[in-house]
Amino acid sequence: MNTKEVIAQYDKYVMSTYTRIPDVIVKGKGLKVWDLNGREYLDFFPGWAVSGLGHCHPKVVNAVKNYIKKIIHVPNNYYNMLQGKLAQKIIENSFEGKAFFCNSGAEANEGAIKLARSYGNAKGGRYEIITMENAFHGRTLATITATGQPKYQKGFEPLPLGFKSVAFNDINAVRGAITDKTTAVMIEPIQGEGGINVAGEDYIKALRDLCDKKDLILIFDEVQTGMGRTGKMFCFEHYGVTPDVMTLAKSLGGGLPIGAMIASKKFADVLKPGMHASTFGGSPVVCSAALAVFEAIQKEGLLSNTVKMAGYLIERLNELKKKKAVIKEIRGKGLMIGVELTIPGKDIVEKCFKEGLLINCTHDKVLRIMPGMIVTKKQIDKAVQILEKAM
Repeated sequence: MNTKEVIAQYDKYVMSTYTRIPDVIVKGKGLKVWDLNGREYLDFFPGWAVSGLGHCHPKVVNAVKNYIKKIIHVPNNYYNMLQGKLAQKIIENSFEGKAFFCNSGAEANEGAIKLARSYGNAKGGRYEIITMENAFHGRTLATITATGQPKYQKGFEPLPLGFKSVAFNDINAVRGAITDKTTAVMIEPIQGEGGINVAGEDYIKALRDLCDKKDLILIFDEVQTGMGRTGKMFCFEHYGVTPDVMTLAKSLGGGLPIGAMIASKKFADVLKPGMHASTFGGSPVVCSAALAVFEAIQKEGLLSNTVKMAGYLIERLNELKKKKAVIKEIRGKGLMIGVELTIPGKDIVEKCFKEGLLINCTHDKVLRIMPGMIVTKKQIDKAVQILEKAM
């Protein structure tokens, strides 16, 4: 099949729920992908941070290849050899507690919402969850309601009750929203879809103190920031505080679908047997991939590389900012970088694509640049060169 035939097949048989670039990607290795016509691209936005190790990392490929021959699926009314091992690995690298496995970030956040409501209901009918304006927590009915962006909610009314969105980085806004029905505060330490907005250190510490005083569950959505993206294994480590619940997905599976909700000891046993489940959650094949992701990050020094390359990328982007008045601000943490423009970024993204660079634009004017942790200086130089040409 050629590109036109593949697109025609989509048009006829696949629901149009995405705005797709008219190209067919057939192969990926490292930070490069190739289309059906053999054209090569440098991928600096690998699947909304899914391919944090780049495409088809050898450790992930080998782990999956070795395990898929043994057994593909084990239902969760039995034990499998790798789910507990992965849970232990996550806990040892984050905070003491327990993990629940699912298939996506939306599912992980849905689980966190259910846990918070279950805890709150047992405390006298508390069910409200405070979230942040410009947040993004997923596409289920509950998670789009938690998402502080009306454009994702439009057309799905009536929305579930019990969510309040307040200004990001404003502790007084959170204080003012708390009632006797509040059970949790849910936040992304760095808002991804919201435009790469970074939570301030004092703000996060104040949130932790406030939740402790009010007996509220502090939920960190680390679906995009987790697994080394910011230069730490988990973004909460930058703030010197620990959340009560953390959600993961994206990079955790090295390209395979997996989500996880981690609850601290205090909340780890809130959900009892029969209260929550996920048919495919924590299957041995995806757990083998996730364990390989941890191994690659730790044995290949990828956290260190992320810090070094992030510094170099920011330096190169700041050089570009001096040349291009169209760049308003550069912000982010680690390899999760936003370049805010004074004009819409859609045309720049399209021109970069034509020049062989894949990036993304969110909130109309924020270019998202999120290469895998294996990125090199040479690749950064090439990406910035293409970006400059596109501008």
